[in-house]
Amino acid sequence: MSVPDSANLTGPPTEAAAAIRVVIVDDHAIFRSGLKADLDADIQVVAEASTVEEAVAAVTAQAPDVVLLDVHLPGGRGQGGREVVAGCTAQLGHTKFLALSVSDAAEDVVSVIRAGARGYVTKSISGAEISDAVRRVAGGDAVFSPRLAGFVLDAFGTSEVAVEDELDKLSVRELEVMRLIARGYSYKEVAKALFISIKTVETHVSAVLRKLQLSSRHELTRWAAERRLL
Repeated sequence: MSVPDSANLTGPPTEAAAAIRVVIVDDHAIFRSGLKADLDADIQVVAEASTVEEAVAAVTAQAPDVVLLDVHLPGGRGQGGREVVAGCTAQLGHTKFLALSVSDAAEDVVSVIRAGARGYVTKSISGAEISDAVRRVAGGDAVFSPRLAGFVLDAFGTSEVAVEDELDKLSVRELEVMRLIARGYSYKEVAKALFISIKTVETHVSAVLRKLQLSSRHELTRWAAERRLL
């Protein structure tokens, strides 16, 4: 039996794949315009934002597949891209965040990855490469510019499995609440960020402390810092 040629390996044509919906977050309009023009036709930019607040609002409203996110942004609590990720992942678990920055500093890379981003590439990347990165992140892969991957390996290293075992005790919502509380957010600020009531925040905090066998939010902050989760 003959082997089919490569053109036939995927079978007969089917309905065209849906475009990957993207939000671009960067405080420079010229860069956003250039990036939008460089993305391939199967990647649809559904919104743009230039500040932390605008980004959280746009991502919440559009529920994109991927957010192309600058690390350093004005607004919010001064935590830039990391704050955008923390403010959005609560209600949009399917949305993936890909950091795109001029910075290749280890602290920037590790900070945004700890917050929940799926990858980090520098702005020296080509249009074809960023389009490929968007597709890979949308598909669930982690994507890094070559020299940046080492920062992540160094940061998460040999203790990663033990940390994951501890975090597996928490539900998705409890994990979100834990991260914000450990970073110093008040119950009111957590409630606002996650669009839940203060009473619900209190319930989740109690559950987190019980499951992790901690007695106070101060112990929780220390526990998270020791595991480099902040």
